[in-house]
Amino acid sequence: MKAITAENIRKSYKNGKETVEALRSVSFSVDRGELFGCIGPDGAGKTTLFRILVTLLLADEGRATVDGFEVVKEYPEIRRRVGYMPGRFSLYQDLSVQENLEFYATIFRTSVKENYHLIKDIYVQLEPFASRPAGKLSGGMKQKLALCCALIHKPTVLFLDEPTTGVDAVSRKEFWEMLKRLKQQGISILVSTPYMDEASLCDRIAMMHDGQFLKTDSPQNITRNFQQPLFAVKSGDMFELLHRLKKMEGIQNAYPFGEYHHAVMKSGMDTEAYLREHLAESPDLEILPVRADIEDCFIHEMQKH
Repeated sequence: MKAITAENIRKSYKNGKETVEALRSVSFSVDRGELFGCIGPDGAGKTTLFRILVTLLLADEGRATVDGFEVVKEYPEIRRRVGYMPGRFSLYQDLSVQENLEFYATIFRTSVKENYHLIKDIYVQLEPFASRPAGKLSGGMKQKLALCCALIHKPTVLFLDEPTTGVDAVSRKEFWEMLKRLKQQGISILVSTPYMDEASLCDRIAMMHDGQFLKTDSPQNITRNFQQPLFAVKSGDMFELLHRLKKMEGIQNAYPFGEYHHAVMKSGMDTEAYLREHLAESPDLEILPVRADIEDCFIHEMQKH
């Protein structure tokens, strides 16, 4: 039995006279004990999908199950079995760290003591601030408290909607280390993120854009299957360089990428000689062959759709 299944999920919203399709026939599944990532920018439909799966929103069409239970007919069972951490911090700002944790444990008819082993590694970092109001915690600490509250009733499936948005790089790294440990305890995890570098930390990912899944596979397979020759290009005039790259017939796509521009070559155009010949007048020209990462693959898939 799968931890999560979704079949042809559709959801639309009215925006004045305009109808916005938030989800366009989304289908996927998550295995038990799997760490599955939804990777995509803001507005891709990630939050809408999560809210449907945790029974907070009804889909217009389609069917979904969580832990074997149907999201519409059997929603009480799902709510007892899942942990949900929404993108926006939603705990009680005036309650202390300890009070928030005890409150959520009470809601699920359990106690902090009973399931402390699930949150111990996380909570030890919060313990010095146990009496501090949640609203006065730093971003990273709020994130850890929210995760503790989502875990305190021992969920079988954990939903984390952009959990690392707005926190520092160290907290982001710590958070993903926590997720690995939770996965080892047999918890199935569905996490969304706009950060492409976090994709490689998942077992499988779905590239999501404009309400649909562009591609679903392991991060390693996605990058391995990128077939187009790829070069990182840099010069003394980066604005002019991008303009020229976009005009060259042998280039399929060109876009800014950190300190460089990435140039995706058309099939057969895999030598530096072509680039050097057409960019000979560019000052301080630097050209490096590079391997595609998840961001390159995401841009490539968006272009195809």
